[in-house]
Amino acid sequence: MPEFAPNPYGGLDLLSSSVVLLDDDLAIRYMNPAAENLLAASLKVLAGRPLTRILDCPPALQAALDSARRHGWSYTGQNIELKRGDGGILHLNCTVNPAEAPGTALLVELWPIDQQLRATREEQLIAQQQANRELIRNLAHEIKNPLGGIRGAAQLLEHELNNPGLREYTQVIIKEADRLQDLMQRLLSPHRPMQPGPVNIHEILERVRSLLSAEFSEALDVRRDYDTSLPDLVGDREQLIQAILNIARNAAQAIVAQAAAGTRGEIVLRTRAVRQVTLAKRRYRLALELQVIDNGPGIPDDIRERMFYPLVSGREGGSGLGLTLAQSFVQQHHGTVECDSRPGRTCFTIRLPLGAA
Repeated sequence: MPEFAPNPYGGLDLLSSSVVLLDDDLAIRYMNPAAENLLAASLKVLAGRPLTRILDCPPALQAALDSARRHGWSYTGQNIELKRGDGGILHLNCTVNPAEAPGTALLVELWPIDQQLRATREEQLIAQQQANRELIRNLAHEIKNPLGGIRGAAQLLEHELNNPGLREYTQVIIKEADRLQDLMQRLLSPHRPMQPGPVNIHEILERVRSLLSAEFSEALDVRRDYDTSLPDLVGDREQLIQAILNIARNAAQAIVAQAAAGTRGEIVLRTRAVRQVTLAKRRYRLALELQVIDNGPGIPDDIRERMFYPLVSGREGGSGLGLTLAQSFVQQHHGTVECDSRPGRTCFTIRLPLGAA
């Protein structure tokens, strides 16, 4: 019966954190399964390769590795950004300690903090949006009441005027007052109560798809990538249609505005199930992930951090309310919406809970 040599580092395999053992040349001697998952490669592939060639290490970490190897110093780093060879970005906490195992010099332990950063960012966005919505709601109420008086006074004045030329001015006042009233109604619309019920997300996406296809048929292809096994969710059908349509229409308008003559843009509506996710500080066993992906010019850098704020628009003539309303509607469904954008690919990701937490 053949005998197998015991793994001298087998105890490290039980750790949930990623552990990498390096030799004097900072080459990988061993890494546990968690590290293989983190680096997206097996020990068999990476053994003997310097860690600094596998990961694009910042100067501070590179200096810490060199100091730990030469002087036996320990190092702890918080929120370090590393880039894998496949282009993936990792946000990590890291410790480096001298190792005493034969053939090894350093033990590097890595903890991914992407989920922690995402939760912190979501909390900040929710707090900011709540403050913005309260400000906008109060402002809209204060503007709405005087507008009614201005419109009424203009109508009364119009009846008293005998000169048709002067009535043109009162019509300008009335029309502009109506336009501002409509804007105020749109600012106040996220505060209307939900009307929840069973909702099939793919029926909603087909509605959005048909509207986009009718409006942008000559310049845009809308492609489906559905997981049809997804169960129904509980939500407000009209709010969800409006939220997704606002995001998709923004993408379509950006594509059409930047498209060269004879070229066609593309929007992909993609659905998947995700498990064990945290949404709005609550943990859900199952959630819906909906992505709206386009091949347009991307979101301008100067508004990327503010694109969900009210009255911020990257398009001339835009109201700056589409994404604000979309985020408000998603948050009312206890979900989240985030965006990753670069020229040629913009992806809005909406996550909504399916079932109880």
